[in-house]
Amino acid sequence: KLLYDLKPDEIYHLGAQSHVRVSFDIPEYTADVTGVGTIRILEAIRETGIRSRFYQASSSEMFGKAQEVPQTERTPFWPRSPYGVSKVFSYWATVNYRESYGLNACNGILFNHESPRRGETFVTRKISRAVAAIKRGLQRELFLGNLEAKRDWGYAPEYVEGMWQMLQQDSGDDFVFATNETHTVREFCEVAFGHVDLDWKEFVKHDPRYERPAEVDILIGNAAKAKKILGWEAKTRFNEVVRLMVDADVELLERKTVREHLGDQP
Repeated sequence: KLLYDLKPDEIYHLGAQSHVRVSFDIPEYTADVTGVGTIRILEAIRETGIRSRFYQASSSEMFGKAQEVPQTERTPFWPRSPYGVSKVFSYWATVNYRESYGLNACNGILFNHESPRRGETFVTRKISRAVAAIKRGLQRELFLGNLEAKRDWGYAPEYVEGMWQMLQQDSGDDFVFATNETHTVREFCEVAFGHVDLDWKEFVKHDPRYERPAEVDILIGNAAKAKKILGWEAKTRFNEVVRLMVDADVELLERKTVREHLGDQP
């Protein structure tokens, strides 16, 4: 009813239980929200007959145990988590509704995209927050899982532009958005700590509790199709993304410290 009343021109479906590690702990909830939730929206579009263009937030985690490097729109999926499995379900549901009912429905296969707004429980933000706290003497150690996992990290605002560009096309299609570079969690630590003149090896400790039951070793995307058809390409490189996140958390902590200090004044 809400969709019928509003008749939106564009629908961006980003709703999900989006934490890969957590999906092993709550697989049924993850499948319901991240997988079946997509069907609910697609069915609502079909039943109401509205002409909304639909964007599905697909994920590089669908590739999982990657069958080729780099990954493209044609790379077979091999998900390695309940989250990845749920995203594969949503991907094919979107394709199915596009082919069966003529919906202008798209899958954006976004590789890791970061910014200072990243959730605090995700590894990149966990690192940038720890760097800020350690630099101010408020934290002594940072516990992480697999430091050798390789990811293709880009800058989130640029990826959102790509999402919008997809829905400006006359028909639905599927696109990979990536930087075509891969870096380890260890490299992220090196750049993040080095940005504030600290040696990451003095503070980062391994904790097996953060390991996944099935690890995804390497993800790296080829966004050639997006560049050719949409004119999209990643501009902000890995080191700059890391430094942006660290700077933002350093500033955030400084503002918090000032507020607390002022609050103590008579």
